Amino acid sequence: MATTTRVDPVTAAVIAGALESIATEMGHKLARMSYSSIIRESEDFGCVICDADGQQLCESPQSTPLQSGPIPGYVRGINRRFAELGDAWGPGDVVMHNHSYYGASHQPDVAFVIPVFHGDQLVGFSATAAHHLDLGALTPGTVGIVDAIDSYAEGLQFNAVKVEEDGRRNEQVWRMVADNVRIPALVLPDMEAQIAGARLGAERYLQLIERYGLDTVRAASADLLDQSEAALRRAIERIPDGRYEAEGMLDGFPELADPQYRDWVVRVAITVEGSSMHVDLTGTSEQTDKPYNMPFVGTVDIAVLLTVRSILLDSAVHDAVPANSGLFRPITIEAPLGSMANPVFPAPTTGRAMGGNIVADTVMRALAPVVPDRVSAGIGNLKATALSGVTDGEPWVHMEIIEGSYGGRLGKDGLDAVDTLYANTRNNPIEDVESHHPLRIERYELWEGHVGDGRWRGGLGCVRDIGFTAPGGYTIDGDGTRHAPPGLFGGEPGSPGSVILNPGTDRETVLPPKVAHRRAEAGDVLRFIGPAGGGYGPPSERDPEARRADAMNGLTSEA
Repeated sequence: MATTTRVDPVTAAVIAGALESIATEMGHKLARMSYSSIIRESEDFGCVICDADGQQLCESPQSTPLQSGPIPGYVRGINRRFAELGDAWGPGDVVMHNHSYYGASHQPDVAFVIPVFHGDQLVGFSATAAHHLDLGALTPGTVGIVDAIDSYAEGLQFNAVKVEEDGRRNEQVWRMVADNVRIPALVLPDMEAQIAGARLGAERYLQLIERYGLDTVRAASADLLDQSEAALRRAIERIPDGRYEAEGMLDGFPELADPQYRDWVVRVAITVEGSSMHVDLTGTSEQTDKPYNMPFVGTVDIAVLLTVRSILLDSAVHDAVPANSGLFRPITIEAPLGSMANPVFPAPTTGRAMGGNIVADTVMRALAPVVPDRVSAGIGNLKATALSGVTDGEPWVHMEIIEGSYGGRLGKDGLDAVDTLYANTRNNPIEDVESHHPLRIERYELWEGHVGDGRWRGGLGCVRDIGFTAPGGYTIDGDGTRHAPPGLFGGEPGSPGSVILNPGTDRETVLPPKVAHRRAEAGDVLRFIGPAGGGYGPPSERDPEARRADAMNGLTSEA
C-alpha cells in the first residue's frame, strides 16, 4: 500500500515520539498516584490520546492492551450517548464512563475522558481506563460475580456521566459513588489518579499543538495512522488468500447439569483477501444469563486486533510501528447478534476476560498453518479472585490475578506463569499483599510435572496458596479447569488448572472454576493452579538435552 505523506518524515517521527512520551508520562502518574494494587502493581490500566474523531494516536506502553485498546470505543460510546441526550463536550469537562454496551470493555473498567480544546475548537481527547476493586455489585469486589443475571446486578453503571462540567466538580456524583462502593477510600483516590493522568495528557497534547501548530500535528497524526495501516496491510498481503478456521472451548460451569451453562464454544473463521482480513465468529455459543458474555466493542474487537497485530508485527522482529487506530483499518470483524461474542443488553459481561482470552487464542491457532513461526500452542487461561473482609470495622477488598502460561512456539518453550495474550497484567508481590490485608501467601511456585509435551514444551502454570489470617470471604472467576490448552503441529495438550480449598487437610475440597461469594474462616487456604500450555511439534523431536534439563530441574515428572 503506497502512502502519500502530508509532512516530512522527520517531523512526523518527532511528533510520534512526543505522543508516546505523553502517554508514558500519563501511565507513570496514574500508577504512582493509585492506591490499589490492581492498578499500582498489576498495571491493569490504560492511557491514550485520541484525535477529535476518537482515533487513537498513542498508548502508554506500561499498560495492559485490554485497557488501552478499548479507549477509542469508550469515546465513540460517549459520543453516542451524548447524541441521545442532546449533550455535548465542553471545555473543563471530565466524563466518567463504563457502560459495556456503549464501548466499555466491562463494568469494572472505568474510563475518565477529558476533551482537549484549542481555543474553542475540539481537537482531541485524553483518557485513562482502569480496573476498580469494588463498584457496588451484589458481592464484594468486581470479579467472581458469577450469579449476576444482568448488567444491573454487576454494580454501578456510568454512561457518559460528567463528574466535572465547565471546570466545576459535580459533588453529587462523587457522593453517590462514595455511598455505593464498599471501599471508597481506595476507589475514589484511584479515580482521582485517573483524572490526574488524563488531565496531564490533555495539557501535554495541547502543548504539543501549540509548539508545532494544529495543522502540523493533525497532518503528522494522519501520516502515522496511514503508516501503521500500511505496515499491517503489507504483513497481511504475505499470507496466502484463503479461509482459516479454529475452535476454542470455555469451561463455563461444569458442575451444572444444564448443558447451556458449560462447554461454551468459540469459533473463528478468518478470510484473507489481499491486504484485508475478515474475522467471523459465527458458531460461537449463544449469549448466557451468566456474566461471561463479551462486549463486541471493547472485548471481542480488541482480542482479535491485538492478536493479529502481535503475530504479524511482532516487535522482536519488526521495526516499531505506532500503536494507533490505523492498525484497526485492515481488519473487519463480525459476530452474530445474541451470541456470547455479541450479546444484547442487558446480558451480564463482568467475566468477559476468560472468553476474550479464548477468542485471542483461537484467532492465533486459526492463523497457525500460514504463520507457524509466529504463534504458540494453546495458552493456559487465567483465574481471578476477589478476597474480602472487615478489619477493625473497615471493609477491605483485594483482587488477585492468577497467571496462566503460553504454549510452546517455534524454537522456544512456552513462557511459564504469566498472564496471557490481551490481558497481560503483572503479578502482585507477596510483600505488598501481606502488608495491606489479613492474607498470607503460603506457597508461590511453578506447577512442576505438568507440561504440554512437544518439540517445544508448553509453559508451566503457577501454584499460589492464599491463606486467610482473619475471617473473610472470596469469589472466584476462572477458566481452564476442564479443557486442556490444545497442542499444535503434533504437540500434546497442556494440563488444566484447578482451585482447591484447604489442600492437604481433612477439609480439602476441589472447587469449580467459578465460585459465588463464600465465607472463609481464619486459617482457610485457597490453592490456585494455573493451566500448563500446550506443546508445539511432535514430542519425539524434542532435543534430548532439553528433556534431560527439564527432568533435572524438576519441571517434568520424567526420571
